[in-house]
Amino acid sequence: MVISIRATQRNANPSFPTRATVSQECITAYNDLKLSKKYKFIIYKLSDDNKEIVVEEASADKDWDTFREKLINATTKSKSGAVGKGPRYAVYDFEYSLASGEGERNKITFLAWSPDDAGVMAKMVYASSKEALKRSLTGIATELQANDPDDIEYDSILKTVSKGMA
Repeated sequence: MVISIRATQRNANPSFPTRATVSQECITAYNDLKLSKKYKFIIYKLSDDNKEIVVEEASADKDWDTFREKLINATTKSKSGAVGKGPRYAVYDFEYSLASGEGERNKITFLAWSPDDAGVMAKMVYASSKEALKRSLTGIATELQANDPDDIEYDSILKTVSKGMA
């Protein structure tokens, strides 16, 4: 039996999402967070044409709840113009004290936020572009995937990031 496999051009279907590229602005902001501690967190989003990952916000605000609310309330616009919940990528410089009293630690944490009620197409584009962003950001200590607001409660994140040692 002979099986013929025909090669097809990748993404020949224009409605199928493609991988986005990472803007230089994303890398610059990340280096400012990592090296100079200029920011506490960075929230990344896809550009309106879904072709590039850009910085939505870089902030020095240390309040976890402020960061969390920004993710939960993020919106995206579909091709039809409808606005709904939107996925995001984020980096947070997580600081904590070890329970054993051995001092302070910090871990740069990458968070992929893709709420369950986000549009299917938006989730697909974000999922297919995540690795490109992660590869561009060297020094990520922890990676988390969150789909529900309960997934990004401070205590559960702390437990994961500190491996239960905080």
